[in-house]
Amino acid sequence: MEKSPATRPPNGLVYGLDDRMPPATALLVSLQQVSAMVVGVITPALLLANILKFPAADTAYLTSMALLSAALGTFLQTTRIGPVGSGLLSVTGTSFAFIQPLMQAGQAGGLALMFGMGLAAAPVSLVLAPFLPRLKRVFSPLVCGIVVLLIGISIIPEAMYGIVALPAPGVPPWSGAAIAACVIAAVVAAQAVGQPWTRLAGILFGVVAGYAACAVCGWLHAPPPNESGWITIPRLLPHGLAFRWDFFLPFAFIYVVSVIESLGDMTATAQLSGLNTRGAEHGLRMRGGIFADSLTSIVSALIGSFPSTTYAQNNGVIQITGVASRYVGRWMAAILAMLALFPPVARWVTAMPPAVLGGLALLLFGLVSVAGLRLISQAGLNHRNALVVALSLGIGIGAPSQPHWLETLPPVLRTLLESGISAGGVTALLLNLVLPGGHESPMAFGAD
Repeated sequence: MEKSPATRPPNGLVYGLDDRMPPATALLVSLQQVSAMVVGVITPALLLANILKFPAADTAYLTSMALLSAALGTFLQTTRIGPVGSGLLSVTGTSFAFIQPLMQAGQAGGLALMFGMGLAAAPVSLVLAPFLPRLKRVFSPLVCGIVVLLIGISIIPEAMYGIVALPAPGVPPWSGAAIAACVIAAVVAAQAVGQPWTRLAGILFGVVAGYAACAVCGWLHAPPPNESGWITIPRLLPHGLAFRWDFFLPFAFIYVVSVIESLGDMTATAQLSGLNTRGAEHGLRMRGGIFADSLTSIVSALIGSFPSTTYAQNNGVIQITGVASRYVGRWMAAILAMLALFPPVARWVTAMPPAVLGGLALLLFGLVSVAGLRLISQAGLNHRNALVVALSLGIGIGAPSQPHWLETLPPVLRTLLESGISAGGVTALLLNLVLPGGHESPMAFGAD
């Protein structure tokens, strides 16, 4: 039911940050949020398992623990227990930024070294968190906006892989794009109707339309039989821990980059929730969010998963559904935990046709980029800020496009430049500190 103008949340939201909603509505929105993030949560584990040739049992366990870590992190972020958590509708999952150092650690020492380095470097973000209000010029809306924009730009190509994939052998090359178009058309049509309930269910309509199109064309297939039992029990240190000093700096640096990424994502979420992104309260939210990410990464390493960070995908869902209520996070945490502990359920969710996922992801990732543009706009595009944006985007997009040149660089520098998010984010951070006039930009957090 639509709220009256007197009680309607800001920014055109249907449900604001602290609004409660009927259980059926909360379940509907949480399913859409989970559908937007679940593949992103398990993809790093699947990629690393494929590259490093892990046994099927290890791959299945890694996937389950990635989902369980996402459940824990999402619960901590949205519930805000004491100083832990942002209190926003922020979701967490395995960070793509760690794939490169994790792969290098896996090649050198297997899962024990991967988990050991993830655990050893996790306190870096814990140490940074209390000092965030003093670093308000460093993590300004300009820097955070550039990072969020680069996140969106860098992951949009991942959506296209699903769109161009053939849904079945021997079909026309445009088949996947046609399915993705059905998904996008359904979501856009739901928004065009203008009714709150259609907006709430927009993503679900898109998924249903995509599945229906695949079924009509005979391209919908049941997932492979379950081979991992009916329940997965988390184990403490399932592969042990190992440590090497030469891997500490790359992991520590990526944790710093992860802090910048998370601050950008959470600031975008706060803005979409109609909150002030300046002042002490925003600073407390950001600090609590970094605490939650750090604690989740520590627990993840102990149970056999990879470092966690706040995800950007949910910002696109907030814009589409108009729901920013943090109470949805508890439903999401329960669904993610069920997917983690009951593999037969998870295999149906993760078997989404690539074209359906690609169409959905293309829209959501594009909206992530828009959230970054909004933050940059908030900072203002004067001559100084335009220069920061131009150089950051140039390096963030240009450097990763030259893999052969990157191979000639020292490992630490190569690790920095291989990720557009880290390359552009660090460029933005340094330029924002060096160039005069940065105090004129609104602060991302901390007292005014």
